[in-house]
Amino acid sequence: MTPQSTPDAPNLPDSLLNILGVIYVHRKTPDGGDIYFTRFGLPFAQHLELGNWYEKEWFREHRERLEGTSAVFRVPTRAVGDTSLDLVVKNCRVGEDVPMETESLPESIDTEFNSPWEEFALVMEMRDGMYGPRTIRINTQDPLAIYVPPEKMQLWQSGRSPMKINRILARHPGIDIDILRQYKLIYGWIQGKDIVQMRAEIGSGRKELERDLLMLNRKVIGDLEHKGYIVADMKPVHIILGAEEVAAIEALTAPDEEATRRLRHEALCDFVNKGAYSVVDYELLVRTPPHEEQVRWRRRHAYLDDQRDRFKSTPLPAHLSAVTVFDVPYIFGHVESTGGALWVVGNNGRLFDYFLPERWRTTHSWKLSPINEVFYTITKDQIHIVWKISRVGELPRFETADPRPDLIAINGFNSPFEEFALAQYLNKNGIPTVYVRAIYMTGSGKQEESVDSRRFDSHKGLRNPDGTAVLRADRNYITLRGYFNGSDSWVAEQSGGLCRPVDLAKALQLGIVSQAVQFRMIDRVKSSLRSIGCNGILLEPNDLLLAIAPDGSIVCDKTGRPEVRICNFELIIRR
Repeated sequence: MTPQSTPDAPNLPDSLLNILGVIYVHRKTPDGGDIYFTRFGLPFAQHLELGNWYEKEWFREHRERLEGTSAVFRVPTRAVGDTSLDLVVKNCRVGEDVPMETESLPESIDTEFNSPWEEFALVMEMRDGMYGPRTIRINTQDPLAIYVPPEKMQLWQSGRSPMKINRILARHPGIDIDILRQYKLIYGWIQGKDIVQMRAEIGSGRKELERDLLMLNRKVIGDLEHKGYIVADMKPVHIILGAEEVAAIEALTAPDEEATRRLRHEALCDFVNKGAYSVVDYELLVRTPPHEEQVRWRRRHAYLDDQRDRFKSTPLPAHLSAVTVFDVPYIFGHVESTGGALWVVGNNGRLFDYFLPERWRTTHSWKLSPINEVFYTITKDQIHIVWKISRVGELPRFETADPRPDLIAINGFNSPFEEFALAQYLNKNGIPTVYVRAIYMTGSGKQEESVDSRRFDSHKGLRNPDGTAVLRADRNYITLRGYFNGSDSWVAEQSGGLCRPVDLAKALQLGIVSQAVQFRMIDRVKSSLRSIGCNGILLEPNDLLLAIAPDGSIVCDKTGRPEVRICNFELIIRR
């Protein structure tokens, strides 16, 4: 039986993607899903066509469930030519709670299931073995592809309760958590046997068996740590000897049964001690703290240099495009993990990966405003950012005595692209603002309807390089900006303490400024805005920031006055 294609399936060309440093060939599947081939999977693209392994009857009849707490299966493909391929297919558990029995990481490391892109990136990195002694090599399964079915799971299929989903959404409002998306990671099967099976076949008493497996498991854990990695649920069953090693052990014989057993046991230990094994199961694979620190330090310094040079053009890979919206240049690309989209300010394509949602959406966030959805977080790359859910399309709520609703009703909330254009315009005209970094559009639909359609109407003519609308009424938008701790050029050169931001409302509470000084600062900013054709009457004290230097002093501008930066642009009106 040959795989069947959907008659109206789009015949789209392949695209080349670089996600977290791994190159993928992306292809639409006949069922409307997506498959991402690595360099190991692309030569077997025919074997990996859905009809050759995932067709309903074939998969059900030929799959073999493997040991473990997750849904992992071994399944052969249909023959292509004269060959069939044995696959390991597992459902990614990103976003789920880690079972308590597998939580064995040090306290300094968060136990969290990797996203499919993070898992493949870590496996590829571990295979390359650039960290740690070159004499140790960690062998793995071949990461072949990631398949994303078109449909989303129902709650009962996902195994996640509505209560858990609500908790996740409460921690990360407005952000795709992908709780109902499926990701199927496809690895190559390693022909051989795990050391538990090998040791059992060699034979011995139960205590001796447990002692040997514990010793061999510790040896592999030690090898992993020397190479800069930890697997939270490392077990002997995850240590595989290849077919050649298994055959070599099984071929050993001696004059009597006990001598044969000893000989095979010594050979098994020798193969593991020499590193002639492979490790499988990577969903809880993380770097050791020293390795992670080195990677973060390197990425952070590269990031700071690239942010300083963000408006210098770099060559762009095929999956990224340059686009200009309201005179602001962006690097635009799709977010494969959520089905969303991302616009990163500038012309530097190297900055794109830093703002992928999997790098910042699940890190711990601190809410910065009691009334607005504004959060501060430190990303997985140790970048300090503030993210905010855009209120474009909403109608503001104020007390009835507040005179501002009329003015806001006339103008409405700015779109994220208008906000970023305002920030650019203000900086060019000498009015300091926080640094705007990126705009993320969620892949899932908006829960509430947009009641103010004016921005969506006025933005209709704005299109991305792929022809899609820049601003969509059925999606949420998240703006990401820098957590201000000094100018980009200054921060890039620092190795010690940085500045810290304090809004004017908090500065008054802390006694950093008096109320009279606060009023003067606000009036000065509003006057500066009027001078360049902008109306800032709706700015509040918490929309303006002071920078506190490492020595505790207020950072001043060239005139010697405290430098006040605008951090909220949603209600500034540009005439």
